[in-house]
Amino acid sequence: MSDTTNDPGYGRTAVETLIVGAIIITMDAARRIITDGALAISGDRIAAIGKRAEIEPLVDAKEIIDGRRFVITPGFVNGHIHTTETLIKGYIPENAGFEDGIWRWSVPLYELQTPAEQQLAGRLSALSMLRTGTTCFLEAGTVIALDEVFAALDETGIRGRIGQWVLDRAFSPDQDQTALTDRALRILEDELVRYPGGDGQRLSAWPLLIGHNTNTDALWRGAKQLADEHGAGISAHMSPAKVDPDWYLAHTGKRPVAHLADLGVLGENVSLTHMVHVDLTEVALLAETGTNVIHCPTAALKGGYGTTGLGLFPEMAAAGVTLMLGTDGADHTDMMRATTLMAGLFKDARQDAALFPAHQALEMATINGAKALGLTDQIGSLEVGRKADLVLHDTDRPEWKPLLNCIAQLVWSADGRGVHSVWVNGERLVDNYRCTTIDEERLYAEAQTAAKAITGRSGLSLVCPWPMI
Repeated sequence: MSDTTNDPGYGRTAVETLIVGAIIITMDAARRIITDGALAISGDRIAAIGKRAEIEPLVDAKEIIDGRRFVITPGFVNGHIHTTETLIKGYIPENAGFEDGIWRWSVPLYELQTPAEQQLAGRLSALSMLRTGTTCFLEAGTVIALDEVFAALDETGIRGRIGQWVLDRAFSPDQDQTALTDRALRILEDELVRYPGGDGQRLSAWPLLIGHNTNTDALWRGAKQLADEHGAGISAHMSPAKVDPDWYLAHTGKRPVAHLADLGVLGENVSLTHMVHVDLTEVALLAETGTNVIHCPTAALKGGYGTTGLGLFPEMAAAGVTLMLGTDGADHTDMMRATTLMAGLFKDARQDAALFPAHQALEMATINGAKALGLTDQIGSLEVGRKADLVLHDTDRPEWKPLLNCIAQLVWSADGRGVHSVWVNGERLVDNYRCTTIDEERLYAEAQTAAKAITGRSGLSLVCPWPMI
């Protein structure tokens, strides 16, 4: 019989992976930043975290990674992304305007996609997110081929909440309003049954409404009831432009948030995206009901929503509204860029450099996103027992040297191009800048072919200010 006391691993906790020597931004309750740190992964969870000298003697790892060149953060949470828009990247004219951009360009280009093309788009979105440090996302609600997109996303290993395109308002007198609403509710219930959450699933369905003025009161009430019954959340677009409050005031006599509050459909499992054109009464209602707000700073700037002049995001934060960040459309999926913008927009708009410091913007990209998605006990911070969703940022790059202040440099100097490795659910999905679950070259080629086919079928010509010869 062998003497186990002579075994160097005797008495240690067995883990799959141990990363040693890194700077770890934990985002835990104390907001600890651990220098010369160590993080151990066992299964899909973080098994140990702390100073290297304390952790290394306690674990027996199959793989030890030298982390001295890395800053480790929790995976980012993208609160709003149209995962099937990546195949029309750059095609919607910059000056199309809000309504023209949606109804003349975006919607037709979505509806022209085949299920196979939607799969490609979803896969490309997942790759774009993973390669820039996003480990969890909330779909914006414009997926048409839900089963195909779900399957594609599942293969990549990313974490997310998705749902099918749902709108029900009859804008034409020949449409049967009751039938439209009943159909929409059946879609929502069916997806929740087929893709349930609540048991630690990486991917599950949420009722995702298009929002604006496209959903009736009956659908809002039904969707909220379904979300509550299934332990899910609900999300919708609202008030990026003046057209939304104008419509609600004309048709209900109240602004959008006040009307939704009257319906009883706000709450901690509800997230509203954009929310630029709101007033202080709406801010108070958001805070009172615990409703979350998703800000997409890049989309707001590109769309000319007026966020810097009109946005009440500092007031929302002061009132206790949970703010999370999203990237929105196809132009980019880099949450680090969104975080930089969030840290800067309102400093300039209000001429107050104290607004949204780097550490607060980072909270919006991590723990606030986890809270809004009902995943606080699983992701958003690096703690023992949390899911092993983490990112290694490579500091052997010019934007990181010299490394003096990891929070400031993460937000103000770095971006997603410095993401070296990514784990989701304990699985390494990005290794040395390459995705491990996706054939990147093949995907790029297929996406290029599909994008040309979609835009060709659309009859919408590329708008470019300079001649292409």
